Amino acid sequence: MSTVLIIFYILSAITLSMAFLAVFTRNPIHSAIYLVVCMMSIGGHFLLFNSQFLAIVQIIVYAGAIMVLILYTIMLMDLNKEHEVHRPRVTRLVAIILFSLTCIILILIFINSDPVAGTIDRYDNFGEDFQSIKKLGKVLLNEYLVPFEYASILLLTAMIGAVLLSKKEKPGK
Repeated sequence: MSTVLIIFYILSAITLSMAFLAVFTRNPIHSAIYLVVCMMSIGGHFLLFNSQFLAIVQIIVYAGAIMVLILYTIMLMDLNKEHEVHRPRVTRLVAIILFSLTCIILILIFINSDPVAGTIDRYDNFGEDFQSIKKLGKVLLNEYLVPFEYASILLLTAMIGAVLLSKKEKPGK
């Protein structure tokens, strides 16, 4: 068994266990931390696939920025136990049945699918690495500079709007 395959299995086990814990943990802060570890292990998967840019984006954007936003949202919410809605057992049973059926269907699709053959040979024949950060940076900052700048202005505006919306007003005003 190769080293890459062993690392893939370890990362897969970490990803699945952290995703499971993120969904089924009652404490929202713990759930967010499990989600961060899950996102980091997905970034490890991207590194195994030789996609450095996607790995960096996964770690910085999702494990970093999005999780900070989720934690701010959790902190701004009122999470008292007396306000928590209690769902009837029938709703929980239906959710468990639907989840189990979805898992069975996905496993059957995975088992019955055929692997794609020959894609690695075609990639090696080009002689150029299309997934490198250097190539992507040249394309982004030369051909797509204006849309890239528009996206950064849009994100900055959304961040300022989120800060203004979450700002609490002082009593008496």
